[in-house]
Amino acid sequence: MTRTRTAPTPVPTDRIPRGDTIRDVVTGFGHRVRGGDLGSLPVVVGLVLIWAIFQLLNPTFLSPQNLVNLAVQCAAVGTIAIGIVLVLLIGQIDLSVGAVSGLSGVIVGVTFVNLGWPLAVSIVAAILAGSVLGLIYGLLFTSFGVPSFLITLAALLSVLGLQFWVLGKNSTINIPFDSPLVFFTQQLFLPPWLAYTVAGIAALGMFLTDWRTIVRRRRAGLPEGSLTLATLKAALLLVALCVVVWYLAKDRGVGAMFLLFVILVALMNFLLRRTRWGRSVYAVGGSVEAARRSGIRVDRVYISVFVLCSSFAALGGVLAAGRLASVSLSSGGTDTSLNAIAAAVIGGTSLFGGRGRAWSALVGILVIQSISNGLILLNLDSSYRYMITGVVTLLAVIIDSLSRRSRASHGQA
Repeated sequence: MTRTRTAPTPVPTDRIPRGDTIRDVVTGFGHRVRGGDLGSLPVVVGLVLIWAIFQLLNPTFLSPQNLVNLAVQCAAVGTIAIGIVLVLLIGQIDLSVGAVSGLSGVIVGVTFVNLGWPLAVSIVAAILAGSVLGLIYGLLFTSFGVPSFLITLAALLSVLGLQFWVLGKNSTINIPFDSPLVFFTQQLFLPPWLAYTVAGIAALGMFLTDWRTIVRRRRAGLPEGSLTLATLKAALLLVALCVVVWYLAKDRGVGAMFLLFVILVALMNFLLRRTRWGRSVYAVGGSVEAARRSGIRVDRVYISVFVLCSSFAALGGVLAAGRLASVSLSSGGTDTSLNAIAAAVIGGTSLFGGRGRAWSALVGILVIQSISNGLILLNLDSSYRYMITGVVTLLAVIIDSLSRRSRASHGQA
């Protein structure tokens, strides 16, 4: 007997949350959670729990001084994690980011200290070297179809050898403390008035973005949202940022290097969510064949993402070199790649491609560095940090897999 398949009953339009009121927003969020779209909710809850536990075990954990140190510690690896988020969005991986960051740091050390190049030229050369490596990865992947796992695994060894060759007989190169790079990464903090100004600009930027979306949807005849709600979101963001600035200003304030990291995250989030290239990245990660049939230049998307990933790795290596004021054979060690990948995954980027945001790099690295920082304050061995980070990463992957199944059962992409 042949079974007839009945078409699903359409949902009445008056039952679809329009997003015009706070109630609609809450209702829509509930629908997404029940459908398996958890977003960054698990990692935010986890971060709050981690902070609460470490604060109970050591009251200095949430002190202004420690939080300033925590922010500074996040910037270098967090910058590398931005690139990992991008490459995971297209369903690929880059295992060589740690080696690329080490190579870029060594390039800065050798050219700036030993060869006497201008610092700006050394930094550009280091980032350009990372971009070239990413271009090679992309061309190998698109031309020969070699899995990115194997390409970047082979590159990890090759780039590590190149790092040793560039460093030469010098096992360590110290970067002068009076250099602009070390000053920027270690000693430059925003004065309170400038930090409050940046907070105001961020809130204004959020409001203008939401307002522009409302206007565009109104012109298209779509549910347009609420201007009042957009104003409320911007006001809440402003208050939250001002509280953070006020609290950190009790010590040294907001570090310039951490601010650069946050700006890079915001910029990549804008490019991913508001540009044609960003929509193409999500499309390729969701379904390569569907993206190709819709006219997207899939190969160009792959190449651009690999280039950006390696460029962010190189920039992260430059920041790490400045923060440590030295480069050596151990620059960009094994845990650099692992922490960057773990940060992207813990932050909510799907290993299956097509789901995640640039903000995953920020919240993910905050989790990892909070664990490391808290264990140091408790005088525990670093072995615990690796074990706990591994468990947290595994939990993030399990949550991602479960939410993916839930979305599939609800008929979502």
